[in-house]
Amino acid sequence: MSESNRISNLYQSIYNGNPWLEVTLADTLKDVPAEHAHRKINPNLNTIWEIVNHLIQWRKNILRRVQGETVITPDHNYFVPVIDPSEAAWAQSLQTLAKSQESWNVFFEDFDDSDLAKVYPANNHTFYEHIHGIIQHDVYHLGQIVILKKLL
Repeated sequence: MSESNRISNLYQSIYNGNPWLEVTLADTLKDVPAEHAHRKINPNLNTIWEIVNHLIQWRKNILRRVQGETVITPDHNYFVPVIDPSEAAWAQSLQTLAKSQESWNVFFEDFDDSDLAKVYPANNHTFYEHIHGIIQHDVYHLGQIVILKKLL
């Protein structure tokens, strides 16, 4: 199995597989209603929904980077308040998260392991570091979501 296939399997497992950490994004979020996802339990903490939207935007950001684009990260770092707290809007966010996973899966289908050594010129990190970084980022925020969900 190629390195990119191993990385792809790892990333997929965190979304909805059987990862070593025993929790996934899909399973953790599947029974969270919009009301809970939108609830701010502390003014200094992000909501589950804000974290999910942040994950989506960073997944898109890093995917665009490893596809050759230069991406400017906004000052708000993709943490923005949710304006429409409806169930339909929450379902749309979850669907967008799923689509971001599909985009990564498609990306890995044609990814060549030699491209892991390519460097993103804006920060001099390799594609390998970016891809593992987005996996680590997902896991970090998944932990936050698990804790927030328990507190609701």
